[in-house]
Amino acid sequence: MTQLPINILLVDDERDFVEVLSLRLVDAGHWVKTAFSGQEALSVLADTKGDQLPEIDVIVLDIKMPGMDGIETLKQIKAKYPVIEVILLTGHGAADTAIKGLKSGAFDYLLKPADFDELTTKLEAARKQRDAQEARIRQAEAHALMRRSGGMLTHD
Repeated sequence: MTQLPINILLVDDERDFVEVLSLRLVDAGHWVKTAFSGQEALSVLADTKGDQLPEIDVIVLDIKMPGMDGIETLKQIKAKYPVIEVILLTGHGAADTAIKGLKSGAFDYLLKPADFDELTTKLEAARKQRDAQEARIRQAEAHALMRRSGGMLTHD
């Protein structure tokens, strides 16, 4: 079965980690954009809405970053882009922070160092969740349009 590429935004302040993981994800057939801070991630997302970049399917977001941490970044992402799924990366012993992230709308989390196979499995599940959510939104929009038009569709 052919796997569809996932458009991923990888956000972590550890540049070496980001570069290595990005290369592995690209080699696996995915499109990857990187950011090294929460603020930069929000800027990248704003650019995707301006059609300058492909739309992001899933964000892999480190929790511990200087400046705006991953939890605050997650909250802003979910407020502006609620359909995009977020997988949090956290260090050992930070399970309470990961739980806070899940309560704030994260799809899931992984402990660093993350197992690549586990990450790709979670990326695929997150993309499927996003696709299902978008399908429900399109269906709701179609129903709303049908109601407004009195249930009548016309063809030219």
